[in-house]
Amino acid sequence: MARSGAQPGPDVADRRALDGAGQMWHSTDVRKLRPPQPKPGPRPQPPRGDDPDDDDALPVPAGPDAIDRLIARLGPEAVIAALSEVVSAERLERIDQVLAARLTSVVGVVEDVYDPFNGAAVIRTSEALGLAGLHVIETGLRFQAAKGITRGCHRWMAVERWPSARASVAALHARGFRVLATAPGATTTVETVDVDRPIAVVFGNEHAGLPAATVAACDGAIALPMYGFTQSFNLSVSAALALAQLAARRRAHLGALGDLSPDARRHLRARWMALKVRGAVGVIERTVAAQTRAAVAPEPQPRQNPTAGLAASGPEIAQ
Repeated sequence: MARSGAQPGPDVADRRALDGAGQMWHSTDVRKLRPPQPKPGPRPQPPRGDDPDDDDALPVPAGPDAIDRLIARLGPEAVIAALSEVVSAERLERIDQVLAARLTSVVGVVEDVYDPFNGAAVIRTSEALGLAGLHVIETGLRFQAAKGITRGCHRWMAVERWPSARASVAALHARGFRVLATAPGATTTVETVDVDRPIAVVFGNEHAGLPAATVAACDGAIALPMYGFTQSFNLSVSAALALAQLAARRRAHLGALGDLSPDARRHLRARWMALKVRGAVGVIERTVAAQTRAAVAPEPQPRQNPTAGLAASGPEIAQ
């Protein structure tokens, strides 16, 4: 039933169809599509992200998960050895193929994503392109990804969550990245920007774009070429077009598909093997414990014959 005095608006499907055709909606209409969000500032975190068997759980900003803690304690080689009997050769070959193409020097950054389907699409696109991570800024809206859309692909990459754009940009600068905001009027495009150093691209949300403070924190702006009457793309489309172009150009510059360091490759090899084994933490703990017991157990001694040597040690018999 529509409220008295108000005209019933289009349903969600109609709104999305109109949005795709370039229709602009007033912010009061948009808010009806999603439950009220918490105010900016510290927010309680649900207990998600620490279960390696949960395909839908997104990571929380609480540090390494159970698998990473185990790798840090035992070392990647011990974890790989413990799982070598339960991970098939075909699966391990596929893991090594993906590791060889993993790209750490191109990163997408999204801020206050409104639509969980767009959030899931950006994660899925980033992983499919072979990117190692995605930064999520939650200034006013908690990042959500629609269940079933990511299909667990976020488990194969690092989704880093930040309370502000300044914090995310500072972290990227510390890692040697040039950080660029997406802006329709920018003179530099994804086709012309220099890719001789690591590059991160920041995308605004579906309705408000990027705040001025975020743009100011970046090192410059970048645009996607558009040749029609429509002068904007959907968020997930923008991310796909920009990241695909930049990843291809960065790989061409490097002369290689991937750029993982040897240490990072060993760590991810151990982690990805563990992610393919249900209850991996317990399997690894039991296997390593058994190997340790076998290593410290005393070697079995040969049984002694209690009568052996009596003739030699007994009293001499006079002849």
